[in-house]
Amino acid sequence: MSRQRLKSDLPTKICPVCGRPFTWRKKWEKCWDEVKYCSERCRRRRSNDT
Repeated sequence: MSRQRLKSDLPTKICPVCGRPFTWRKKWEKCWDEVKYCSERCRRRRSNDT
């Protein structure tokens, strides 16, 4: 069996909309480099000029 990682060991990013840190998720495994926002709500609230 593989050993589970601690949440503190996972990579994090800062959301440009709300300014909060968010942690890597399994569903972002293949596209982590493209992930910019912590949630769908922040993605919808992003400014139109970016």
